[in-house]
Amino acid sequence: MSNDEATIVEDSERACVEEALEAGVELLLPRDVPLGGPRAMPVQRVLPNKHRHFVGAWCFADAFGPTDLGDGPGMDVPPHPHTGLQTWSWLVDGAIEHRDSAGGRHVVRPGGINLMTAGRGIAHSEYSTPETRVLHGVQLWTVLPRGEREREPGFAGHDAVPTTEPAPGVLASVFVGSWGGATSAVPAFTPLLGVELRLGAGAEAGLPLDPAFEHGVLALTDGVLVDDVPVPRGAMAYLDPGRTDAVVTAEADAVAILLGGEPFEEEVVMFWNFVGTDHAVVAEARETWMRERDDAGARERFGTVVDDDAAPLPSPRIPDVELLPRGRAKRRDR
Repeated sequence: MSNDEATIVEDSERACVEEALEAGVELLLPRDVPLGGPRAMPVQRVLPNKHRHFVGAWCFADAFGPTDLGDGPGMDVPPHPHTGLQTWSWLVDGAIEHRDSAGGRHVVRPGGINLMTAGRGIAHSEYSTPETRVLHGVQLWTVLPRGEREREPGFAGHDAVPTTEPAPGVLASVFVGSWGGATSAVPAFTPLLGVELRLGAGAEAGLPLDPAFEHGVLALTDGVLVDDVPVPRGAMAYLDPGRTDAVVTAEADAVAILLGGEPFEEEVVMFWNFVGTDHAVVAEARETWMRERDDAGARERFGTVVDDDAAPLPSPRIPDVELLPRGRAKRRDR
């Protein structure tokens, strides 16, 4: 892309964001990043965002697909570590097998959720299954609060979550929290909401919102509008605390994820797959992972992923400057 082309794209994105703000919606745009090792799969990462780091305790969101696996690699992520967070895997199409060092192993498919609690440290791997032809979904992280970040790691795979129909042509699957008369049994450590919305072409859903929460509507397909603001695939419409409702409309068959939670007021350091209170905590986790990665007999903290002989991924180097804790958002000047 030439400098002139880049300027045109930036100006177009800025105009789109400013128009959304005038309508009362903060539009967060994603960036394209590779996920995994040598056969990295491209994903659209909308959280953390340069303008907003968290939505509630949701601190990370990667949307991927729909990807025809005949045209390229699927999900192929060898063993890698996590600390201080929970990971959530939700699919629209396809299947992914999870394996971890706490003994967890489960294949997640549409309608179910894989939830891993890293706590003080865990390693896991994720691979799309051989029969998967189209892969489409989202991976999410939540920050564990200070008192839970050193807990024992664990995993839970759920094959189904409760559903409800909030409007004609709309199916809602509640994978965490309570919404629309449905309550998920999936555990969380801060007040959270996670709902998949599947909308038929032309469908409109009025979304009741908890005014104590902040919310985000993440578009997993084209054709999603929030309060008449177009939300491109991979982007998120952020809604401030105090809102009691919003309207999602589908110009074509569409899928969106409604996320919510009480504003997470703690500041944390996030580096690669590590979450900690300060620079020293994540630096120590990174050093431990690299030492254990190179010495299978010394894997005391992160352990060994069950039935996975792939070489564990190396961590990027930590910058030479101190990593500073960050909070919920770096707000735009309005």
